Amino acid sequence: MRYEGTVIRPFSEANSYLLQCTLGCSHNKCTFCGTYKDKPFRIRPIEEIRTDIRMALDHYGDLEKVFLCDGDAIVLPTDMLLEILHELYATFPSLRHVGTYVGPQSTLGKSLEELITLRAAGLTKAYLGVETGDDQVLKEINKKVDGAGMLMAGRRLVEAGINLSAMVLLGIAGKGPRSHEHATATAEIINRMKPHYLAALTVTPIPRTPLYSQVSAGKFELLDPFETLAEMRTLFEHITIDNLKFVGVHASNYLPINGTLQRDKARMLATVDEVLNTKDHTRMRSEGMRGL
Repeated sequence: MRYEGTVIRPFSEANSYLLQCTLGCSHNKCTFCGTYKDKPFRIRPIEEIRTDIRMALDHYGDLEKVFLCDGDAIVLPTDMLLEILHELYATFPSLRHVGTYVGPQSTLGKSLEELITLRAAGLTKAYLGVETGDDQVLKEINKKVDGAGMLMAGRRLVEAGINLSAMVLLGIAGKGPRSHEHATATAEIINRMKPHYLAALTVTPIPRTPLYSQVSAGKFELLDPFETLAEMRTLFEHITIDNLKFVGVHASNYLPINGTLQRDKARMLATVDEVLNTKDHTRMRSEGMRGL
């Protein structure tokens, strides 16, 4: 198989074939992200993508899951995305899942009708980097949308019938009162967006990113492990929607925790409270065990 530059995918796509449809991210200006700095954004020609699909068939045989890379394949023209989906489902008879990262701006570039058409053609899951519901923090991290725009992007995906996984960043507001405001605003946007999954990650400064420079210069103060856990607790406390699968086992998190809200809310709060009350470092991942 052939790939150019750094290629990432959600951990839930570990068993998916990764099909590189774009190189890089069409936005690529978030202050905390260093993933696609090794390549300028471009859309790969459809014939290259068709060739890769044929290569995947020769190498893997039939497939059940495919993930469209890189940063936000939803930015592709709708007709091109439909061509790719048609080719995938024609090539792999057992295919049941096609997922992709989506950016808020590129999602808003698609009408609800286009997204419904893409879902009907087999685009089953989208991973949206919400990060926060706080307008000030969204501006500071350069997402290029405010909370209203982020909410509209997420709701449009949900209304189209696409399985939405929203990703948020614990600690992205830094120390101080903004931390609590970020957490409560994030819970509120999730309540209104109604994704199927909520994945929480903990902010980790990456060298050669603006956030890393801010931390190094003392302009951004990172939360300590227990302060990030307090943000997670605030999410649990303020999220009110039912049947939301919370995924908190990402390697960046100090305390791995999963569950379904509201069903498992009492257990999840009790687990967090026990660690917060005892300040038991042995229950937390060490810095050396954390990763991206």
